[in-house]
Amino acid sequence: MIEQILDAAEELFSRHGLYGVTLNDVALKIGVHRTLLNYYFTDKKALFDAVFARRAVVTSETRMRALDEYEAACGGTPTVEGALHAFLDTDLDLYIQGGDGWKNYAALGAQVANTPEWGADLMDGYFDPVVLRLIDILRRAMPDCSPEDIFWGYHFVTGALMLTLARTGRIDKLSGGLCRSEDFVAVKQRMAQFMAAGFRAICDGKKGPHAPFPDLAI
Repeated sequence: MIEQILDAAEELFSRHGLYGVTLNDVALKIGVHRTLLNYYFTDKKALFDAVFARRAVVTSETRMRALDEYEAACGGTPTVEGALHAFLDTDLDLYIQGGDGWKNYAALGAQVANTPEWGADLMDGYFDPVVLRLIDILRRAMPDCSPEDIFWGYHFVTGALMLTLARTGRIDKLSGGLCRSEDFVAVKQRMAQFMAAGFRAICDGKKGPHAPFPDLAI
């Protein structure tokens, strides 16, 4: 029953957001009385947090393993492309292979990432360790790049990723159907390479002394 509740709530939250869904909506979707939801969850935010946590743990741990494996395989000489492929492709595979549930979570994650009032705390709690691990590998792949440029580069990467996960359909309209926002396979074929070129572009010509890299809590 818990999984059924989480699946239904995930679908509704992914479409309407936290404030556009009630516990009654979730109960109605699965054909139970609201009191059953109250038995498992104290309120709607508790349900939302449980929905988010269920897959956030999986994607964070999966990417951390991928970065660990990449670091072990690269022999101490990481590349920007290699690090980004480990971080991005592993996550995109979950949405490619995971069916509608994972796609719903992708859209939900994009909402959370763009909700500063409370979403930032959720993102920080689940994803900061793996993000900082990526940044540490990028720093070693680009030792002459300033900390500011590496952090800004990640900021641009995650912005593009969140827009992709939101699947707004805008690219479908702009391209006249040539590109589809549902096509995570096409995204996987392009995103890491595109972002790696961006990192190199903002770092080129900036070699020389720069501020020390901050200690990363990883």
